[in-house]
Amino acid sequence: MSAAHAHAKPPAYRRRTPEEEPLYQVLAEHLETFLERTRSDDRQLPAYVEQELRAYLDCGILAHGFLRVRCEDCDQDRVVAFFCQRRSFCPSCMGRRMVDTAARLTDEILPAVPVRQWVLSMPFEIRYRLAWDGDLVSAVLAVFLRVVYGWYRRQSKKQGHGDGRCGSVTFVQRFGSALNCNPHFHVLMPDGVYVSAADGPPRFVRAPSLTDEDVQQIVETTAKRVVRLLQRRGLLEEGSVDPLWESEPLLATMTAASVQGQVATGDRAGQRVRRRLLDSQAGVRSGPLCFSSRGFSLHAATCVEAADRAQLERLCRYVMRPPLAAGRLQILDDEQVAFTLKSVWSDGTYQIVLSPEELLEKLASLVPPPRLNLVRYHGVLAANAADRSQIVPGPKEEVEALAAPTSDGERTPAQRRHRLAWAVLLARVFQFDVTECPTCGGRMKIVAAVTDPRSMGRYLEGVGLPSRAPPIAAARPPPQQEFDLEFAASRS
Repeated sequence: MSAAHAHAKPPAYRRRTPEEEPLYQVLAEHLETFLERTRSDDRQLPAYVEQELRAYLDCGILAHGFLRVRCEDCDQDRVVAFFCQRRSFCPSCMGRRMVDTAARLTDEILPAVPVRQWVLSMPFEIRYRLAWDGDLVSAVLAVFLRVVYGWYRRQSKKQGHGDGRCGSVTFVQRFGSALNCNPHFHVLMPDGVYVSAADGPPRFVRAPSLTDEDVQQIVETTAKRVVRLLQRRGLLEEGSVDPLWESEPLLATMTAASVQGQVATGDRAGQRVRRRLLDSQAGVRSGPLCFSSRGFSLHAATCVEAADRAQLERLCRYVMRPPLAAGRLQILDDEQVAFTLKSVWSDGTYQIVLSPEELLEKLASLVPPPRLNLVRYHGVLAANAADRSQIVPGPKEEVEALAAPTSDGERTPAQRRHRLAWAVLLARVFQFDVTECPTCGGRMKIVAAVTDPRSMGRYLEGVGLPSRAPPIAAARPPPQQEFDLEFAASRS
């Protein structure tokens, strides 16, 4: 490492300007048109989907509210815009959630033992159901975890331990690499079991090395049991009832099309493609510790050693990443946007090209239904596990309450904040301290939360920042009607 690089200063903080990003520009120009053209008496998007799309247009815009921070030494001011805090596609808010969750898992939840990632993908027809059926998500995940836990316990018994207990953290990821709706599971699991100790906390016993035969057996067993689960629920029968189609036909159409990599509007509007699962199919190896069976695919090749906490945090960020990372979307012209894939497909595809309305369809299908948990804890890592406190690292330090002392003269510990502060996250990711004054190096503190429109306008105009939100284009008429209006205007 060169001396210049070793002493290089971290990057300076720069306020985010979402109005300059292609995703914001597409939504600002086409959202109202998209909503108007998909709205009718019996077919429209659910309210929570529309709210998610609209909330993004407020995210990071100073005209919708901000915090004022000021240096205690030189009175230097800075403004920080409010965020939408949504959990579907906003790159900024999902990026914050990604970093925050990864930090908490690494510091307080995942113990200092080897951790293996298990990635389970499902067939197309199951993906459609999993996109909106939270009960089915729980049932399928429970089947998979029982199979994997069973393998770990059998290995433990072979080593002479009969009471092995497992734990896991599951991330329900809803998207594929091409913005398609593809619900699947990323499970982070200690690569072994915990056994009871005569004196002291439970002891970790690592499992033997995983083999291709083990992965093949696990995915085949999972596929067979999930198929039986779906058959018991009648989900594989022709003409089975689809509650989403009955209650939200437009969202059902978009979700089904997104799962299949198609477009829901135009000539294909209303079509639903369903396939039946094969009764039996042997597992097929598609890579090291990776097998497929009956449309299910299991990948278990990633394992992080106990001492490599930095790599574990990177893995946690990967499984929590947003579907649309900054810099991946490009506006080609008024009618086309290009989304760059993370890696080139086998046929050479490196981008997908969508119309603005097609992009909005993809985003709408990625919005999770209310009360669908996307991060789940099981086994010894679950919140109600009896010996969880003896296994997980827990908070590094306690925060003392500032309230008055109790009757016995002692202060009670304050409730720990569930999420890390914004400044702490920026320092953890970008290695710069946003609370440091860029002028004198002093500390900056929050002095006000400004939400009154007149106060916001006066302050922003006074410091030379935009005091008005970017304009949102009104809904345009359908193409033929728009052409008729333009033609009439040209004749007048």
